[in-house]
Amino acid sequence: MITRFDDVRIYLCTQPTDMRKSFDGLIALTRHLIEQDPLSGYWFVFVNRNRDYLKLLYYSKGGYCLWCKRLEKGRFSIIPSQGHSVQLSHTQLMMWIDGIALESRAQQKRYSKPSHSNPVV
Repeated sequence: MITRFDDVRIYLCTQPTDMRKSFDGLIALTRHLIEQDPLSGYWFVFVNRNRDYLKLLYYSKGGYCLWCKRLEKGRFSIIPSQGHSVQLSHTQLMMWIDGIALESRAQQKRYSKPSHSNPVV
C-alpha cells in the first residue's frame, strides 16, 4: 500500500530500467540519471522497456522502501519528456498506475483551503 503524501515530490524516470536492479542499482540511477538525493524522501519511479513492470523507491524512517507492480495485460503509457525524468503529482502517479494516459487529461480547478493560519474577519 502506498500512503498518500501531498507534499512529496515524485520523479518518473523516462529511460527504460533493467528490473533486475534492486535497492543499490536504483539508488545509483536516482543519483546519476535523475540527479536527485535518494535520501530526500522523494519517490522515484522506474519502468522496464516493455512498460509492464514498475518499481517505486523511496526512503522512510531509517530505510529504503521498494514497491513493485507488474501488469498482466496492457502497458504503462509513455510520458513524453525532454530529460531523464519527469515530475508528477501524487494524483498523476495514481492515474498513470491505473492506466489513465496523462497527456490527454487536464486537471480542473478545485477549491482548496487557504494555507494561512489567521482567519479572515
